[in-house]
Amino acid sequence: MSRSCLRNVNLFDGLTRDHLGGVRQNGSITSINSFNMLTDILLVVEAPITIKLRDTGHPLPLNTEPFKAGDYDIFCSQGNLRRKITDDVCMLRLVNQGESAQEDSFRDGVRARDGSWCGFEAAHIFPMEQEELWNKNNYSQWITNETGCHSATIDSIQNGILLSASMHRLFDVYFVGVNPDDNYKITHFSYDNWGVDNRVLEDVCRKEGSSDRVADGLCRWHFRQCVLANTKGDGEPVFEHDFPPGTGYDRRDPPGVVSRRAYGIGAQFPASGFAG
Repeated sequence: MSRSCLRNVNLFDGLTRDHLGGVRQNGSITSINSFNMLTDILLVVEAPITIKLRDTGHPLPLNTEPFKAGDYDIFCSQGNLRRKITDDVCMLRLVNQGESAQEDSFRDGVRARDGSWCGFEAAHIFPMEQEELWNKNNYSQWITNETGCHSATIDSIQNGILLSASMHRLFDVYFVGVNPDDNYKITHFSYDNWGVDNRVLEDVCRKEGSSDRVADGLCRWHFRQCVLANTKGDGEPVFEHDFPPGTGYDRRDPPGVVSRRAYGIGAQFPASGFAG
């Protein structure tokens, strides 16, 4: 199914009733989280906005209580909000099918830091196939450990995290993200069959003062991609992939999951998009 079909929250322009987007709320998204997603990522507005739950007409309180499911109307003195939606889109990336293509030093370094768990894989936060954009946008600025055993900064273990094979695929398509600005809280933007939503990233990979800790800037970049992919408009298309059983995407071209063939894209397509 498509990302929009997963949603239990929908957002509308309060004046025109145009649909702006939405999100799947599994419990981790608070009222202030939703407000920040709107004002910091989805909308380009200078005037204040007011968010009202349509059923009650009550303004959304900006607190840490869970964001209630339902339809919301957004009001802004700047007028038509559909024209204020950001032009940024998430960066498309290949879904990793294992660790064979990764540098041994990257894999071994991530495992040494996070633990050698059976069935877990060392995942790149920023995709390694987008190294040209990594260099162009100077994302190496977030790599503080310059003495690590890596041949390129994109393969620094600060750009790595240990994930189960199933979670690795969900992470790659932006269904799961970590918000470093909210105590490293994990948000699952799809059906949370794995029970990870509202949990916190393990301390082992983000120890304060450690030169090998996961880079906050990269977690922040990835979380922004998650918001763009899942909440803007109808959401980004979900391409056919070999998703594991239980994710809801383990069938061949299920309804709403777009095959790469429909776009004329080969199995090793060069991922493209904007860094957001």
